[in-house]
Amino acid sequence: MQDQNEDTEWNDILRAKGIIPEKPKENEIHEDDIIAMMDAAIKEKSGAKDMEDMTLDELDELEDEEEERILQQYRQSRMAEIKSLQAKSNYGDVREISANDYVAQVNKAGEGVWVVLHLYKQGVPLCALINQYIVAMAAKFPTVKFLRSISTTCIPNYPDQNLPTCFVYFEGELKASLAGPQHFRGMNMTAEEFEFLIGKTGAVQTDFKKDPRPKVKDVMMSSLRGNENNDDSSDNDDW
Repeated sequence: MQDQNEDTEWNDILRAKGIIPEKPKENEIHEDDIIAMMDAAIKEKSGAKDMEDMTLDELDELEDEEEERILQQYRQSRMAEIKSLQAKSNYGDVREISANDYVAQVNKAGEGVWVVLHLYKQGVPLCALINQYIVAMAAKFPTVKFLRSISTTCIPNYPDQNLPTCFVYFEGELKASLAGPQHFRGMNMTAEEFEFLIGKTGAVQTDFKKDPRPKVKDVMMSSLRGNENNDDSSDNDDW
């Protein structure tokens, strides 16, 4: 059988008619050859090896480099988070507002901003207690805007029976309204309990995921222990 790659007049005629394929050119390089050559050049330049060809020491070194790269990415991510948090930490104190400030300070607080507004009145003990607590919370959560206002100064004819009141806004939209003493826990309410109540609205990322209020059972047991201690001391005195 005649060789199709042979240079003959008959083969040239068959190639022209498309009956046999064109004769391959000498030194012709295919795409796969180019890719293989590039890979070989990269390996030669970088000194890289296939993992199966590496020694244990080389594998350990590679692992250390990978851990360092991941650690560096984590550092950069944390730095970005810290910078973002610092950029949002524009508050840290409690600001007194009036009705004229309401729209600018509350409704137009800005994108991503939580606002906690306490309406109070002088002479109401529970209002005074909450005013103490929000000062501490403002310092603890500087990304949240804490405001307070005398109730009738902010909202004319606001009823005293609704005091204390805490309004919670996010991006200018009302998210929670705690109006009246029934939403709080009287003068025995602790700072932790108040933070828990505000945390339930979503305004602050509190660590108190469970209600820190002492359970009735715990209070009763504490009372019983106190009575037992008192009885013991009484017996000792008699003795």
